[in-house]
Amino acid sequence: MRALAYSDFGAAPVITDLPTPEPAAGEVLVQVRASSVNGFDLGALGGFLKGMYEYDFPVVVGKDFAGVVAAVGDGVTSVAVGDAVFGVVMRPTLGQGGFAEYVAVNEAYGLAPLPPGLDHTRAGALGLAGTAALNAVDAVAPAPGETMLISGATGGVGAYAIQLAAARGATVLATARPGAEAAFVTALGAAHTVNPDDLATQVRAVAPGGVHSALHLAGDGEVVAGLLVQDGRFTSTIHFSPARPGIKATAVMADPNSATLTRLAEDVVAGRLRVPIAGTYPLAGAAPALTAFTEGTVGKLAITV
Repeated sequence: MRALAYSDFGAAPVITDLPTPEPAAGEVLVQVRASSVNGFDLGALGGFLKGMYEYDFPVVVGKDFAGVVAAVGDGVTSVAVGDAVFGVVMRPTLGQGGFAEYVAVNEAYGLAPLPPGLDHTRAGALGLAGTAALNAVDAVAPAPGETMLISGATGGVGAYAIQLAAARGATVLATARPGAEAAFVTALGAAHTVNPDDLATQVRAVAPGGVHSALHLAGDGEVVAGLLVQDGRFTSTIHFSPARPGIKATAVMADPNSATLTRLAEDVVAGRLRVPIAGTYPLAGAAPALTAFTEGTVGKLAITV
């Protein structure tokens, strides 16, 4: 099978011919139709996850996947060959990934049915970022009428978080520079845009007493935490813990269980959640997608297989 893989730390990912995986007991072999770029992919590619994960080279890029079940291992009962599925590759080691023609995934975790009305391309850009956004918004639990700052709002997680928070009635302040970025976050439901280059001043202009909650997806975490009201709620998806006392701070790691993935898919089908695809690349052109991600983009970059 073809896959975008890298052979060692520091090596560039290239299209590589690899054996098609065999599903072990409890695993599902998915013929991949789509995936997308996430910050996790860049972290793994750069070797920043050494010590957190074991690397089984060659490592195939990609946490997200959407496709069709091609085979099942012993004991699998929830899906059958031919079923449409999507999710997040949650293997114990870094090796297999979604930027490939096939990937073997665990039946019990990171896998959900693909409902009618949700195409592979959008589903392939939903799993990891959508889950992280939902988990982060749940962690700070914005109430109707409360103000919420999202720092890093123009990325995939931020784009989903804006929509999820606005749907709960929160007044969302989203970081975005004037122009295309501001238009993007406003269209998703942000009530105010704040330039990350002058964050404190612009947030104070909207919420002089501070915001009730904040999602730290990018930027200076201490600055973000400093913009909260006393007893405000703060969460970070990038493992940042603020030093400021008097706030409730939690760290979030995406938990793509089947129930969460199913809820996200249902929201997309019902029109409550938009999958913000900014660009689509074929598998053969997936390496440039990684470069484009590092240069900054709004929304998600999809990979079609």
